[in-house]
Amino acid sequence: QVKKQCDQKLLIRMKTKCVPCTLNLDTQCPAGYTKITHGAGTPDCRYYLDIKAHTLSFPGCRHRCVKEFEQPECCQGHWGPDCMGK
Repeated sequence: QVKKQCDQKLLIRMKTKCVPCTLNLDTQCPAGYTKITHGAGTPDCRYYLDIKAHTLSFPGCRHRCVKEFEQPECCQGHWGPDCMGK
């Protein structure tokens, strides 16, 4: 039995919106994603508040999320929607 289908596993990474660290404890990743940071998340961003004519910038936190995705692909020497051989 020759293997025709050689699907590629892809890891999709994303970060949640930057918010005050104290408010980030309960932040969830989008559906289908797994949170890989804990607690308040990673303090590596800034969020902005508009107050009257000024925009203030504050240090904030965000979570990192990952999702595993399988991309269908044919093995070498095979092609087409059914991965047909020579």
